[in-house]
Amino acid sequence: MLPEIVGIILFYAFCAVSAIQVFYYLFFFSRLAFYKEAKKTETQENPVSVIVCARDEAENLARNLPGILVQEYPTSHELVIVNDNSLDDGRYVIDEFKKSFKHINNIHLTQEAKLITGKKFPLSMGIRAAKYETLLLTDADCIPASEHWIHKMQAAYGENTEIVLGYGPYNKRPGILNKLIRFETFHTALQYFSYSLAGMPYMGVGRNLSYKKELFLKNKGFSSINQIPSGDDDLFINQVANAKNTAIMIDPDTFTYSEARKKWSEWMVQKYRHYTTSRYYRPLHQFLLGLYSTTLFFYYPLLILSAVFFNWQIPLYIFGVRFLIQAVVYYRAMHKLKEADLWPWFLLLDCWTLFYYLFTLPAIWKAPRKNWN
Repeated sequence: MLPEIVGIILFYAFCAVSAIQVFYYLFFFSRLAFYKEAKKTETQENPVSVIVCARDEAENLARNLPGILVQEYPTSHELVIVNDNSLDDGRYVIDEFKKSFKHINNIHLTQEAKLITGKKFPLSMGIRAAKYETLLLTDADCIPASEHWIHKMQAAYGENTEIVLGYGPYNKRPGILNKLIRFETFHTALQYFSYSLAGMPYMGVGRNLSYKKELFLKNKGFSSINQIPSGDDDLFINQVANAKNTAIMIDPDTFTYSEARKKWSEWMVQKYRHYTTSRYYRPLHQFLLGLYSTTLFFYYPLLILSAVFFNWQIPLYIFGVRFLIQAVVYYRAMHKLKEADLWPWFLLLDCWTLFYYLFTLPAIWKAPRKNWN
């Protein structure tokens, strides 16, 4: 009798988890999968300040700055480079570029900011030094996918738009770690793009993000989150974004590519730092993201247990329904974000997410690193 009761409990738990998962795919993630950018009858080109913060990034600056400097954008624009207490040859790399490109505005910081951790102080200095109202942020290790990056990112602005969320994928390289990192990046983008399309924007990524300088200043910059090492992108957006002032841009020409970590330990350190900020999200975002992660974590264990202790046919049928919905959503979304090579692996990568959550769980209580690079 007891095994039967346990089997029934496991089965109903699996049904509940599956229903929640299907809800997320149909209500949220399908928005990105079937998203079509509305055609604008009029477009306006506004002056843009591109901001890059760098700390000991001489090699990346030499490799990636040309991709920013040769952008085809006829309207006034500048590149603000904040060289944050670097000990390498970054200063000289920037000086060499300035000989050929006059629209570089470089800031060399030689002292650490007291009581302000992470990237926020150098980024704040870059924003305050920016000449133009429209800001476009990326990192020193990122390179735009095309020379139309600035043009198309700023074209996403509408009458009430103050924030534009972009996509920052990683370059495709051989190896399983590269696939895992790229899937996690896609999975995160699937969520923040879809939530934004649902009128609930909650984050952006500093590798490819644009917002108005006035928005930054009227919210007193990062003053409310200065004590948190990370969060210059996701926490700031979480505080200031809403359904009316946020837009997305997923044109492949606007992607900014960077190299993924090559060692598991380095990637984990990076993810720990990022996940320490999620506890500061708005309560609704914490609830929705937490519910999705929790049900995804228990989905496959409950599938196996309910199949063993209840009846394998019904759980398998429910799994099939969720699988088909997920396959369609992933297929379309991965093609939109140019991650289509991951689609044949999506079921294995989805199963892997269970272990990923186990590995990143310590980020909930682990103290984050103080430095940002």
